[in-house]
Amino acid sequence: MKQKMIYIGLLLLLGGSINVSAQKERYVRPVDEGTKDKSFSVFRAKLIEAVKNRDKKYLLSILDPNIQVSFGGDAGIADFKKMWKIDSSKSKLWDELRVVLSNGGTFSDKKTFAAPYSFNGFPEDLDAFEHQMIFGNNVNLRAKPNLSAELVSNLSYNIVKVDYENSVSDGKTDATYLWLKVETLGGKKGFVSAEFVRSPIDYRAIFVKEKGKWKMSAFVAGD
Repeated sequence: MKQKMIYIGLLLLLGGSINVSAQKERYVRPVDEGTKDKSFSVFRAKLIEAVKNRDKKYLLSILDPNIQVSFGGDAGIADFKKMWKIDSSKSKLWDELRVVLSNGGTFSDKKTFAAPYSFNGFPEDLDAFEHQMIFGNNVNLRAKPNLSAELVSNLSYNIVKVDYENSVSDGKTDATYLWLKVETLGGKKGFVSAEFVRSPIDYRAIFVKEKGKWKMSAFVAGD
């Protein structure tokens, strides 16, 4: 009887620990308010199509003349073109825009929209420089940084901390990673493919409606 009570106690204690860990998990779940405004919804669909086709003419036509492109004073269409090497076939602009535009966003007022959802959706009480998020649903968390490694768990939109020292770069530059070692706020640890981890201060686009027309007023990263 005594052994049975000890066993039950251990189960309760373990269950309590699991519940506490689960409660510590925090998430940044997808939100898309863009569909609430018909004019913006139509505008965004056209812009996404232009990005898909690498339509420079249309893209430049929707930029605000004073578009912010960095926090170092770069602004305006000329700086935008220079920074993104828009005339180069190797420009990374189109891939960045595709990700930003296809992942929802929120209105801060009726005339200002920010994309993707991860920018405005990140909790204000967490340091945006110390935390990132899983940018996807059912992302594999593995014990080691390879596709054949043991599956530890599946993560969906969890907030995580990244251990860059033990992550795996592509071998070309320390700033580009193939696998990131992460830990969720609930204590789950392992490696995820770097494409599924995003910083809340990564690239985002800000759109403003002026005189009935939507314009991109900022495309920046950082803080």
